[in-house]
Amino acid sequence: MQKVQIVCIGKLKETYWRQACAEYEKRLRPFVDFQIRELPECRLPDAPSQAQIDAALEEEAVRILEACRGGEVIPLCIEGKALDSPMLAAHLQQAANESAGRISFVIGSSFGLASSVKQAGRLRLSMSPMTFPHQLARVMLCEQIYRAYQILHHGKYHK
Repeated sequence: MQKVQIVCIGKLKETYWRQACAEYEKRLRPFVDFQIRELPECRLPDAPSQAQIDAALEEEAVRILEACRGGEVIPLCIEGKALDSPMLAAHLQQAANESAGRISFVIGSSFGLASSVKQAGRLRLSMSPMTFPHQLARVMLCEQIYRAYQILHHGKYHK
């Protein structure tokens, strides 16, 4: 069974976001070994300098890349490629055919991702040119992963 994870910086604080992710995690169980890995974000002062932000992103990058070892990395970033749902499904199928041991989608902190994480991805994914809160982006990504596996298994969810 293919392994898919979302590696993200920070925790979901509100119960409704956690419940939404848990629902998609449950729905994904028949298709993939799915998990969400929350990594701690670096603490920064209220008005951090660019040097402090860069240092925090590099520190987070070390933890992210360790969590993603052994598979394909798909960082979410604004400069990434926008895919429709069938295209994402096709990419997941191709990764499975190429024996990617695990697929790791990565959501960074509110300051984004270090370039080393972005460069680790053969595909950089953009959800939209719009900016979303990280909590909502996580739920949307869970839904799109579920939709992709519904497409691959000819389910009725995607119309």
